Amino acid sequence: MLNLKRVGYLLFLSSLVVYAGGDNNGYISSVADVSAQTCVKNKVYTEKDAQLMWQDEAYTDAEDGAYKRHQSVGKAGSWNHAMNYCTSLDYQGYSDWRLPTADELRHIHHKSGQAFTYHRTGDFWTSTPSVENKYYVVYPVDAFQYKRKKSQTNYIRCVRCWIPERKSTLYGVVEKATKNIVERGE
Repeated sequence: MLNLKRVGYLLFLSSLVVYAGGDNNGYISSVADVSAQTCVKNKVYTEKDAQLMWQDEAYTDAEDGAYKRHQSVGKAGSWNHAMNYCTSLDYQGYSDWRLPTADELRHIHHKSGQAFTYHRTGDFWTSTPSVENKYYVVYPVDAFQYKRKKSQTNYIRCVRCWIPERKSTLYGVVEKATKNIVERGE
């Protein structure tokens, strides 16, 4: 025996599905224009006075989640994870990245303004040991260093040495050649 209420309810639901499909005139709307400014552009920050190049890569939701849940994912994790992450990093064509020292990280955060495009207000690991099997982290808001257990989760930002490239000019080539001639007594 069919229940008329169920039949009516099923008919009602099926009509909702048809109407919920929207305008069915065969026209598909175009995709909205997305400007290049909204796209994530991973960068480096070059600290010329200290001759350091800093990783300036966007933080992901997974990394922020790992930081909050005391796990290790990408640019967030334990001290051992941070060391492994930086030493195995291949970023922007370089593979000689390392975890910064406490002095290096404090120096970059002592500057006025925010040096990095992608930043976090949580603690960042350093390679500088403290006492009792702890390592220093730097809190970017005040640029102070604090002791943390290696098992704790903190953010990670890698660094590498940067030596400015000297551009040779025609004048420099002529000057060098002239110096060689003078030195040989020609």
